[in-house]
Amino acid sequence: MCFVFLVNVKNYIMWSYFGSKTNIASEYPHPIYDTLFECCAGAAKYGLEHFEKQVILYDKYEVIFKIWNWLINEATEKDILNLPLVKRGQTLNDFNLSEPEKLLMGFVIAKGWQAPRITPSPNATIARPNTINFQLKNIASQLYKIKHWKVIYGSYEDIPNIEATYFMDPPYQFGGHVYIEGNKNIDFPGLANWCKSRLGQIIVCENMKADWLPFLPMQTQRTSTGWQREAIWTNYHTHFNNVQQKLF
Repeated sequence: MCFVFLVNVKNYIMWSYFGSKTNIASEYPHPIYDTLFECCAGAAKYGLEHFEKQVILYDKYEVIFKIWNWLINEATEKDILNLPLVKRGQTLNDFNLSEPEKLLMGFVIAKGWQAPRITPSPNATIARPNTINFQLKNIASQLYKIKHWKVIYGSYEDIPNIEATYFMDPPYQFGGHVYIEGNKNIDFPGLANWCKSRLGQIIVCENMKADWLPFLPMQTQRTSTGWQREAIWTNYHTHFNNVQQKLF
């Protein structure tokens, strides 16, 4: 078996979140409408790839909403660069931070987690002592991209059905239980009908274990939980439809 390692030279990411499409967001079809809904926003990697669109984020995890709401509507570059460079042995409780600042820093000090931390992970302060500084400078440098965005605290079910591009990256059918707002309460057949009913363009993310839509394989990538075959379903034809069938 041959595995493909992708290196995305564009650093379109503000912070690392479990399951975010850091390495593969650029592989998805481009949005064809001016309005782009990122339906389970998380770190909004796809939105950042196409930040010039009228991006509207939806997420029912209140932590995610509060971070994006602060970044979009309140934060300045100076605010970001003044956030603390947390050192080994320190916690976020040692600093005078507002709630959204503390939540954002909770992801900055622990990359790839599904919830913000109070104490930094070892790779943030020991293995790579400049990691936090690098991330804060990266966030500050990209802040201008999102000031025209909107974020809404709610479920994908609340999104109006209008002609737009919809990027749906839900907690996966297999593996999505690890999120705070995980897959436990997702009606996947109902979600499939919701996706198929969208006006405009919809792009759905999953892995190849899922069966609630006829997903097509994308590529194998290494995740924090191991190797995974990413999958896609969309109502527009893409090059992923041109998969060579096995010969028997």
